[in-house]
Amino acid sequence: MAISSVQITGTGQLLELSRQLRAVSGAPIQRNMARRIRRAAEPLHRDMQNTIRHLPLASDARKAGSRGGPSPTSRPFRATLAEAVRISVRTTGNPGARIFVDKGRLPRDISAGVLYQLNDGRLRHPVFGNRRRWTNQRTTPLWWDRTVRQHTPRMQAEVARVLDDVRRQLS
Repeated sequence: MAISSVQITGTGQLLELSRQLRAVSGAPIQRNMARRIRRAAEPLHRDMQNTIRHLPLASDARKAGSRGGPSPTSRPFRATLAEAVRISVRTTGNPGARIFVDKGRLPRDISAGVLYQLNDGRLRHPVFGNRRRWTNQRTTPLWWDRTVRQHTPRMQAEVARVLDDVRRQLS
């Protein structure tokens, strides 16, 4: 599963319901559906951010002669990554909820690929931006996938409930 985006959609059902909503131009019904789908995705969003904030990062041991020092930035790394995780809800086109990493909310010196590396359990990066010296940090592998798997059944059930309610309102 790609970690840049998580999508919970019942594609056929959501598309058909979306077409029906457009045909009746039920703007209040559409807004209500979008709000409820967002509400179904919010626990995953919060849990994903919380998981990132508390992700253990262990460094490899220092080699003889290496020097330490303060970080050149005062920005907390994990909190910065957590703030870039967003929710997007669509009721037209490809309807559903999506949890994704907003690359625009990441600082220039942190690429979205960092989350792919962290999900693999290993982050390789230059030491304080020095591209001649690199280090590795290790973490729990597949943390993104595990978090998504925990929330998927609940989200699918909630979206199915929303679809049933909207269908009842349309008929």
